[in-house]
Amino acid sequence: MTLQACADIVQRGDPDRFAAAMVAPVDARRVLFPLYAFNVEVARAPWVTEEPMIAEMRLQWWRDALEEIAKGKKVRKHEVTTPLADVLHAPLAETLDRLVQARRWDIYRDAFDDTDHFDHYLKMTGGLLMWTCAHVLGAGINTTDRIFALGKATALVRFLKAVPALEKRGRIPLVDGRPEKIAALATTALENLPNMQHLKAAVPKPARGALIEAWETQALLHQIARNPSRVAAGAIGLSEFRKRARLARWAL
Repeated sequence: MTLQACADIVQRGDPDRFAAAMVAPVDARRVLFPLYAFNVEVARAPWVTEEPMIAEMRLQWWRDALEEIAKGKKVRKHEVTTPLADVLHAPLAETLDRLVQARRWDIYRDAFDDTDHFDHYLKMTGGLLMWTCAHVLGAGINTTDRIFALGKATALVRFLKAVPALEKRGRIPLVDGRPEKIAALATTALENLPNMQHLKAAVPKPARGALIEAWETQALLHQIARNPSRVAAGAIGLSEFRKRARLARWAL
């Protein structure tokens, strides 16, 4: 039931990753759902309150849970922490702490310091999550850079989708929001995308399940690069038919 609880959290809070997990190999889901559910809980922690101190406490709660896993202690009770402890070993639990720390940016209204800060945020959120999932499922260190690049690109698409909502909440999401700069972000991400045929061949079959969440990434980056005004308009996305078709191809 704890794994099912994780799946329910992901279905409600992160439908795209839920869809990706559901077409992944069955054995991969025992890893994907706890890690994706953990990400949902951490990602929403800064947004459930207007009080920065309370948001900090919520993130610290997850940092403490990861520390318990890393030290082999009895982990605190939560529908996500128990299955998470089952799939993480100590070094990975310590590494995932960086994801929680990166989410501190979401608490405050300050802009990113510069493009390096923004790049680090994407790497330590979407990039680290994808790499952790793939690593637990058997991906070797020879694929680390490529998986991080794919995860960062996927995180960029998700972030650009969220720009209008972030601005409505008084945030300054982009270092430079001019259309040509947004197009450049998408173009650079496209240039850094790994060759997916080669990457899939380099990882064991279960680990390929961790890559499926990027099934829309390349198409949406092309869309943004061609028409960056879609970001401000909140119009990034594929038709339902194209989404289903791409997901089916990635699943195969």
